[in-house]
Amino acid sequence: MNIAPANTLDEVIAGLDDVIAYARLHDSRLGFFPCLYKKVTIAVKEGIERGEFDDGPRMEHLDVVFANRYLAAANDWLAGRGCSKSWAVAFDAAQHKQMIALQHLLLGMNAHINLDLSIAAAQTAPGQHIYDLKGDFYRINLVLSVLIDQVQEELGRVSPLISILDVVAGKVDEQVARQGIRMTRNLAWRHAIKLALQPEKAQTKEIVALDKRVASVAKKIARPGIAARTAIRIASLTEPGSPSEVIYKLDTLPMHRMSLTLPQGWEQDMADD
Repeated sequence: MNIAPANTLDEVIAGLDDVIAYARLHDSRLGFFPCLYKKVTIAVKEGIERGEFDDGPRMEHLDVVFANRYLAAANDWLAGRGCSKSWAVAFDAAQHKQMIALQHLLLGMNAHINLDLSIAAAQTAPGQHIYDLKGDFYRINLVLSVLIDQVQEELGRVSPLISILDVVAGKVDEQVARQGIRMTRNLAWRHAIKLALQPEKAQTKEIVALDKRVASVAKKIARPGIAARTAIRIASLTEPGSPSEVIYKLDTLPMHRMSLTLPQGWEQDMADD
């Protein structure tokens, strides 16, 4: 499979469909994350068309740069070339049957938000311009937060015993998911500011260090504590035997129209320090 770099959001969606189709053909768990990410991209595209972002053209450019990092990483990994450490952990995990769909989604989110989004934001709005991106940066994560709620509900149908995780692993529910996204979002924003304000040579060094930190988080998602592993092993028993079935359920999950109006107090929620 060889996906050309995207230049528009429609090309991003087409590229994600290619990854999903490849994953269904090969019955691969690589298809879980792009199902979620395609919905994020569609929601962003619709938000731009409705004029809900501060700067629509800039937002499309950011989202294309953002998506191309994932598409390039997937291309490189499938071709046997090296990719970032963060994505390597996520892609390698796709070969492990004992992991549940939720883990694969979290691995993809970890690499794409904590590493790729920070880099894409810094490249789109370098220097002091990064601060102009703050509201739209929040809106991207607002989309993700809403979609995660929907996907968690769908995963509950795919894996009925996933509720065991609530008891054994510690409340994997809507509130905790949103809190996790909030922490990830704010961390990614701080990384974006740091990268945007650095000269290119320093950026390269910082990205390597950031990738190592994000990969360390990925390893904990892939192999959590003993209690969580036990719950995951039990929950995995009720997931469909075929990854293709999970991909189909995630890809056909209906999307509800969402408002990208920033909630009151959002700037305090995204404090820079």
